[in-house]
Amino acid sequence: MARSEGDSWDLASSVGATATMVAAGRAVASRDPRGLINDPFAAPLVRAVGIEFFTKVADGDFDMAALDPSNAGSMQARIDEMALRTRFFDDYFLESTGAGLRQVVILASGLDSRAYRLPWPDGTVVYEIDQPAVIEFKTTTLASIGASPTAELRTVAMDLREDWPAALRAAGFDDGAPTAWCAEGLLIYLPPEAQDLLFDNITALSATGSTVATEYVPGIREFDAEKARAATAQMREFGLDLDMPSLIYHGERAHVMEYLTSLGWEMTGLPRADLFAKHGVPMVEHDNDPLGEIVYVSGEFQNR
Repeated sequence: MARSEGDSWDLASSVGATATMVAAGRAVASRDPRGLINDPFAAPLVRAVGIEFFTKVADGDFDMAALDPSNAGSMQARIDEMALRTRFFDDYFLESTGAGLRQVVILASGLDSRAYRLPWPDGTVVYEIDQPAVIEFKTTTLASIGASPTAELRTVAMDLREDWPAALRAAGFDDGAPTAWCAEGLLIYLPPEAQDLLFDNITALSATGSTVATEYVPGIREFDAEKARAATAQMREFGLDLDMPSLIYHGERAHVMEYLTSLGWEMTGLPRADLFAKHGVPMVEHDNDPLGEIVYVSGEFQNR
């Protein structure tokens, strides 16, 4: 279903299903003997959502040999990247809190389980913001399996298109304290002007010394929707009916690092190839990546 103004979703539909897809990738990566990440909550969350294809992937019951070689290579590449993307943001949070930050905000938190699995320092408060149905589902599901947050977790059931800064403050957020912000896997699902507004709001809420991490996807500007559909066509044979091109906003938009720099952030970027090389993971060559190169970015706020 194509995006529309004011649309909503749960974790089995529209943009919400992409969070389930990402969690399925984390579940696979958590079984990888290379030990890049360990997310014991990914598979239970995926099972609870109930999308059969993603459940099979998460539980190791999907045989990638059933795919043609190009799609098998593409799927393995995406799983490897999910492991490394997760590791990038895990390390970012550990570095930020290791430097003394005790306030964390995860935007569009989806099935992110970091509040339950990372070794947060004492006194850390983690805020998760997402649609009410998403927040309720994850909270209830994790409680049902006996999971407990490893930090003080405060959920904010709020659409990012609404006045989430006010809701965040109402939940106890202190804009006078430095904050570690995370917008993982979010920007391509925002219109260009909403991306700018998101960064404007983050900056307005940030004390000097705050940090931010997200991605820059240059390929979104010249995104080829038909190539993207062709890349996932075979998945429909296995029951996955997720039309990614209809869920994202492509075309011209601000350069993430340049825009944040203009707001007073000191930014650095790590291209995907360098992230793979950093962890000694070979990149699987495939021709089915319509988004092209991705740059993982992080930075610190220097000027209030």
